Amino acid sequence: MLTIYSDKHRLQHGKAELIDGTLKPCFENPSRADMVLQEVRSRGLGPVIEPLAHGLEPVLRVHDAGYVEFLQTAWQRWSAMGRDYDALPKMWQIRRLRAAIPQHVEGQLCYYSMDCGTPLTAGTWPAITAAADVALTAIDQLAAGQRGVFALTRPPGHHAARDYCGGYCFFNNAAIAAQSLLDRGAKRVAILDVDYHHGNGTQDIFYQRDDVLFLSIHGDPATEYPFFLGFADEHGEGAGLGYNYNFPLPAASSVALWFAALDTALGEIRRYAPDALVVSLGVDTFEGDPISRFSLASADFLRLGEQIGGLGLPTAFCMEGGYAVEPIGLNAVNVLDGFSMRQ
Repeated sequence: MLTIYSDKHRLQHGKAELIDGTLKPCFENPSRADMVLQEVRSRGLGPVIEPLAHGLEPVLRVHDAGYVEFLQTAWQRWSAMGRDYDALPKMWQIRRLRAAIPQHVEGQLCYYSMDCGTPLTAGTWPAITAAADVALTAIDQLAAGQRGVFALTRPPGHHAARDYCGGYCFFNNAAIAAQSLLDRGAKRVAILDVDYHHGNGTQDIFYQRDDVLFLSIHGDPATEYPFFLGFADEHGEGAGLGYNYNFPLPAASSVALWFAALDTALGEIRRYAPDALVVSLGVDTFEGDPISRFSLASADFLRLGEQIGGLGLPTAFCMEGGYAVEPIGLNAVNVLDGFSMRQ
């Protein structure tokens, strides 16, 4: 399997996130991608190539122009005030506050963020544009005839909505990839999100559309981040009604229960009969993940890949979560190996 990778991911290296009421070192850091790349190479998964530049037009197909402009200019505006430290919001536009976009960069940071665990840094912009290019280059390769491509995207993307960042995510790489497939002639695309946390951003982007089927298996938002989306009764709106499937599972759910949800999701994908599949590949469902509460073992990720491969669809995998750094490469590449066995 071909892997797309950019070393520019290292430019996004936040110093701290707010977790459990305390500023702590970011769980999402460059070592995650380093470990995955190391496993890709040591296992001989296939060639590793750099992405091609695609510009902002494909990004603007799924993200709000004002939001993109904010991300492009925020660090310069932040640092112009003499601030050489990472930017985190100090409040949010919530219920009964006016939804007005402030002029000041600090206010815009609050408006365009959903949490204070996603630090904006001096290297955020080049890192997130490179990650989008990684995802888009994977779609280039699918269009050229590859059956499976791994986009080693970092920062991850599935919590980034049309006009807000959060959950370590700024641009929604999987959504950008899916839209690119449609723009290249696909009639229907499915996105399967197997990260422990609900892909709220991806749901937000496609919730009113029937040309993208979104399915997410994740921790129940009644107790798990991101809390405010990911419930089973969220089925889509308007033209998108019936094209959104959430499979929220209680914390500490068994492996059998998780794979039962996967089987149902794969059945819905077969019914939809998409032209291609995008997988939001989070491996924080691993039993040793420090911020998640499922119990998949490393061997289970091989099984996951085999079952996705059984769909027989051209598939782009976009890297999402996974915070047990030592085994993250083993778990991610097991999925890819399992998929390749079925091709």
